[in-house]
Amino acid sequence: MFQRLRSDFRLSIISLLGLCGFLGITPFAVLRFHQGNLMAGTVDILILVGLCGAVAYAWWTGDTRRSGLVMAIIAAFGAVLVAGLVGDPGLFWLYPCLVTSFFLTPPRTAITINVASVLLMVFQVDAFSGFEQMGSFVSTALVVSACAYIFASRNEDQRRRLQHLATVDPLTGVKNRRAMDEELEIAQAHATRSGITCALILLDIDHFKKINDEYGHSVGDIVLVDLVRVLRKNTRKSDQVFRYGGEEFVLLLPGVDDNGIKTVVANLQQLLRTHVKHPGGSITASFGVAELDWGERVDSWLARADDALYHAKETGRDRAVFAEPRMRALPQSA
Repeated sequence: MFQRLRSDFRLSIISLLGLCGFLGITPFAVLRFHQGNLMAGTVDILILVGLCGAVAYAWWTGDTRRSGLVMAIIAAFGAVLVAGLVGDPGLFWLYPCLVTSFFLTPPRTAITINVASVLLMVFQVDAFSGFEQMGSFVSTALVVSACAYIFASRNEDQRRRLQHLATVDPLTGVKNRRAMDEELEIAQAHATRSGITCALILLDIDHFKKINDEYGHSVGDIVLVDLVRVLRKNTRKSDQVFRYGGEEFVLLLPGVDDNGIKTVVANLQQLLRTHVKHPGGSITASFGVAELDWGERVDSWLARADDALYHAKETGRDRAVFAEPRMRALPQSA
């Protein structure tokens, strides 16, 4: 659970805001029922149910965009409805909603939600003690929205920059090992929930050190960049490529069966021989392949693929070895 919160910023925001909403609204719902204001108490309960449902949906499906949008709409228009029922005290609930909408939805969507909620609040003339209070409310709501927009935009831009620096290999442009660890955890959890098969391919360029020693590291860098270009061009959008370290790369392939994996590996072997070259000729690569077993941990999955790669390198290189399921001991060549 904590791994998902660390790796998914939007999910962490949705969870935190859902918790704050639950802790903030629950006492008032209880108070309104105690005071006999059944309508306002019921609205509070419905808002709580909606917020909790959106959080649960985000955790279950991983779809933080839809759940964030639902949370923003429920919070903003729920606050408008509460203000219409209880008057002045309800006006203050809209201010945190105006801020959080920019963290739950894209800027344009948040602006639309905020403007619509403020207009709906204004149309409820009875919620204000007079036109002066209404004007003050509109002015402060616009200022709060503008400040939230600026802060959220800068925060998102900085977060993306830091995430890029922390998770992307600067030479090849693919995700690094740190990002790979997080993505494998997510893939394993998704495979467990959905039952969709998932395969892992470890790829190691044969005799890469010799290329660096004979032709220089600049040539070696070109080989790495060309290899990534071929991998990206010849894999699906749902597949992911990671630089595992040095000349080793990892491919994560969801939703493929045994025949599909073998076809992918054979195709990549041929493409690398044909399209990735250096002054001494074409490159070859060794492959270790492991399909995720039911209930298997990520470290075991990765270790089986790594053992298969080691076996491929020890038995002649330029070949692919497919790891057996965990109940069998030795990988077999193909």
